[in-house]
Formats: sequence, C-alpha cells, structure tokens
Amino acid sequence: MHHPNDSTLASLLKALAHPVRLRILRHLIQTGGCVCVQILPLAQSTVSQHLKILKDSGLVKGEIEGPRTRYRLDPDTLETLRQAVLDLCAACRPPDKTPKREHDDNG
Repeated sequence: MHHPNDSTLASLLKALAHPVRLRILRHLIQTGGCVCVQILPLAQSTVSQHLKILKDSGLVKGEIEGPRTRYRLDPDTLETLRQAVLDLCAACRPPDKTPKREHDDNG
C-alpha cells in the first residue's frame, strides 16, 4: 500500500544515507549553524557537494553572508522526517495480542 509520505521520506532518507552527511547534520545540530569551510577533515569541495545534497533535500538551508554561506538546519523539514519515521515504525509494530484484563470493581 502506498502512503502519501513515502516519496518524501525516501528523499530525506536518501539525503542522510552517507556518513559525511550525517556528520555535517550532527555538526549543525551542535553549533546551531555554521559557515562550513573546515568542519570536517575533508576537502572543501567534498563538504560542499554533501551540503548541496542536504540543501536540495530541504534538511539544510543556506543563507549568504557576504562572501560566505551560513548553513542551518530546517526545523520544519526535520519535523517532517521525524513524524514520517515515527509513522513508519508505528505501522511496522505488530498488533497487540495480549488479552485485555478485566478490572475488578469490587475492590
């Protein structure tokens, strides 16, 4: 069965499906945003490529500040991701087959 959020969830998960992008995301969470020139021991072009993927997914926003760009997380997109993952996990949970216990009202 197709769920309306499946394509959105797939796109967001694809954007996160690389260790460098997860490290960038964690860095942005810790710092609240940054001008990401040397946030990781990687070439600037590599970091820029991964930031572009995160920006294209909507997880990260870039704001131009003079000659540089300040990157920050997009809280609305993160909330969409969080809710979609929770919905998926809830759908995967087997139904509760524990018999319901009757409460004794007599004390």
